[in-house]
Amino acid sequence: MEQLPLGVRLRDSARFENFVIGRNDEAFRALAARAAPRIVWLWGRTGTGKTHLLQGACADTAGRGGSATYVDFADAARPAWLDGCETLDLVCLDGLEFVAGDPDWNAAIFRLHTLMQEGAGCLCVASEPPPSAVDFRLPDLGSRLRAAAVYQLHELDDSGRSEALQRRAAMRGLDLSADAALYLVHHLPRDMHSLFAALDRLDQAALAARRRLTVPFLRQALEDQASGRP
Repeated sequence: MEQLPLGVRLRDSARFENFVIGRNDEAFRALAARAAPRIVWLWGRTGTGKTHLLQGACADTAGRGGSATYVDFADAARPAWLDGCETLDLVCLDGLEFVAGDPDWNAAIFRLHTLMQEGAGCLCVASEPPPSAVDFRLPDLGSRLRAAAVYQLHELDDSGRSEALQRRAAMRGLDLSADAALYLVHHLPRDMHSLFAALDRLDQAALAARRRLTVPFLRQALEDQASGRP
């Protein structure tokens, strides 16, 4: 994959095959399709899978021999980073709301959008608020991007959260039963960022204790962490 030097590494876990679709079938099919819309806008609360899908689309494009890049506006520093992106097959811009009020970023994204319309590449953007609530400094940019195919991403239900935890555990070589995954879902904050972070901590605790991630171990480990015990 042609990857511009943005200092961003795609997560190994962010692949289409690891995405638990839930109620997001339409958005998933739009990005996974071989003939995806030229411009796509994903929006939804933190933890609904926007970044996963964007990075998964980049990985999928790379796997088919194409060129792609992913930019996270929460960390991006210079609008010049977008220079040359119009030549790529796929450009994914995450966290659009972070730069909507910046005139330099607005100009750079507007230029990118204009140049990509002259080529064959696809532009995918994402934000937490809906498109109507993203206040661009450059009105023409807002009107052009809002003409995209727009998909809201929805949170998973408890069954989907449990499945996502099991897939994450399997990628790390861990055996996490459905009962154990559901126990975590019922005893921790339900957003996926918190659940994945907790799984990472519990994995380390299990390694240190030479224990498996069973419900009794998870119960004790969570109690120890809550009380501050090592």
